[in-house]
Amino acid sequence: MAGHELDDPQVFKRYDPEGMLSHLHHLPQLCRQVWQMTLDFELPPDYGDIDKVLVLGMGGSAIGGDLAASLARAEARLPIIVSRGYELPAFTDAKTLVIASSYSGNTEETMTSFERALKTEAKKLAITTGGKLKAIAQEKGVPVFSFDYQAPPRAALPFSLLPILCFLGRLGLISDKSAALAETVSVLEGLSSRIDETVAYSENPAKKLAGRLHNRLPVVYGAGITAEVARRWKTQINENSKAWAFHEVFPELNHNAVVGYQLPEKLAASIVVVMLRSALLTERIQLRYRVTAKLLERTGVGYQTVDGEGESPLSQMMSLVLFGDYVSYYLALLYQTDPSPVTAIDFLKQQLAEG
Repeated sequence: MAGHELDDPQVFKRYDPEGMLSHLHHLPQLCRQVWQMTLDFELPPDYGDIDKVLVLGMGGSAIGGDLAASLARAEARLPIIVSRGYELPAFTDAKTLVIASSYSGNTEETMTSFERALKTEAKKLAITTGGKLKAIAQEKGVPVFSFDYQAPPRAALPFSLLPILCFLGRLGLISDKSAALAETVSVLEGLSSRIDETVAYSENPAKKLAGRLHNRLPVVYGAGITAEVARRWKTQINENSKAWAFHEVFPELNHNAVVGYQLPEKLAASIVVVMLRSALLTERIQLRYRVTAKLLERTGVGYQTVDGEGESPLSQMMSLVLFGDYVSYYLALLYQTDPSPVTAIDFLKQQLAEG
C-alpha cells in the first residue's frame, strides 16, 4: 500500500473494524477525566509513610509505571521501581507502596507477584477494571482504583500512568502535576488536529513517518524523559503494526550500539532510526543526538528526529507518546492489518493455560 492511501476513508473502515482510531481521538479528553477520577479517589492517610514505590505490571499496564518513574526521577526522594514478572522483590516491606496494575485484573505474572505482596506488611493499591485482582484486593481490604474503559490495555495508558503520578503528588513525594496535566491536554489536542486521519499525507508528519517505516526495521532512540517513550513506540509498533521494532537509550547506546552500525552491510538500507528528542534534555545529551546522527549518516542508516511539544516534562512525554501511537496505527494500515487484535499473545496465553 502506498502512503497516500492513508487519505482514503475506506482504508480505515476496512482495516480498523474495532475502532482503535477512536481511542487515539479520545486520548486528550481521557487524560483529563482520569486525572479528576484520581483526585476524587480516597487514599489511606498512612500511605505517605514509605521509602519506595513498587509497581507490578506487564505490557500496557506496566508502561504507565515506567513513564511515571521517569517523570518523578528528577524530584522524588525515593525509588520508583517497575517489576515485570512473577517474582516479588525481596526488599518489599512495610515501607513499600505496592501498586498492582492490570487492565484485565487477570494478568498471570502480576497476580502471582501481588498475591505474594499480600503476605507482606507492604501498603498496597490495585489499579484495574476488575477480574481476580479487584476481587482479591477487595476481599483483603486493599484500595482499588477501578475503572470501566473498554479498550486494548495499550490504549488505556492514562489509567496506568496518571493515577500513579497523581498519587505520588498527593502523598507529597513529588510536586502537584495538575497544571502540567492541563497544559498536556491542550498540547495533545493541538497535536492531534495536525496528525489525525483527516490531515492529508502530504501535510501529516505521522503518516509520512509511517510511510518511511513501512517495510523497514524501526529502531527507536530516547533519553531521559523520552527513554521510556522509546519503549512505548517499540511496543506499539509490535502490537498495533504487527511488526518488528527495537529501542535503545542514550547515553548507553553511545557506548555500544553505535559500533554495530557497520555490519552486516546489507542491513543499513533496511533500518530507520527514530530519535525521540526533548528540549528539556541536557546539552550534553543533545550533543550526543547530533553526533549519533552523523555516525548514522556515515554508515548509510536512515534516521529521523521527532521532538516533544509543550513546556512541562509531562507534555513533552505525552506528545511523543501520542505521535508514536498514530505512527504505529498508520503503519498497521500500510501493512493492511487490523491494529487491535494480538492473536500471538492470545495463543501464548492459551498454551500457558493448557500447560
